[in-house]
This record gives sequence, C-alpha cells and structure tokens, in this order.
Amino acid sequence: MSSDFVIGLAVETIKVTLLISAPMLLMGLIVGLAISIFQAVTQIQEMTLVFVPKIVAVLIALIISLPWMLNIMITYTQNILSNFPTYIR
Repeated sequence: MSSDFVIGLAVETIKVTLLISAPMLLMGLIVGLAISIFQAVTQIQEMTLVFVPKIVAVLIALIISLPWMLNIMITYTQNILSNFPTYIR
C-alpha cells in the first residue's frame, strides 16, 4: 500500500464524513443565526432560548436527509469492501 493510496482513502473518508454531517450542521447554523437575529431585535438575551429550536431543527434535518445519508454510507462501505483484496496487497 503506497502513501498516495492511503492519503486518497483518507481524503475520501473525510469527504464522506463532511457530506453526511453537512445537512445537520447547516440547519443548526441557520436556526442559530435566525434566533440570534431575533434576540438582537427584541433584546431578549436568554441563552437557553437557542437550544430547543436547534435540537428540533437538527432532528428534522436528520429525518429528512437520512435516506440520502444512508445511500452515501452504503456506497462508501460497498466500495471499501469490494476493493478490500487490493488494499491488503
């Protein structure tokens, strides 16, 4: 196994990880930003106000994007397992 191969596999793994986590992170960012703007406009400075809407938004994003995420993970796993004999050479 060459170092180029290991680096390529690591890059692929990081790419898959970022793709899978992106919908939840973006939804949390959008909801957090909207609530921060709402707090700035209304001058409500309650720190716990952000947590429940963010949790709900992230769960909704997870439920909506779960089939897509599973498809990416299954494809990646199948690729790893089908090429396993070439990895151990």
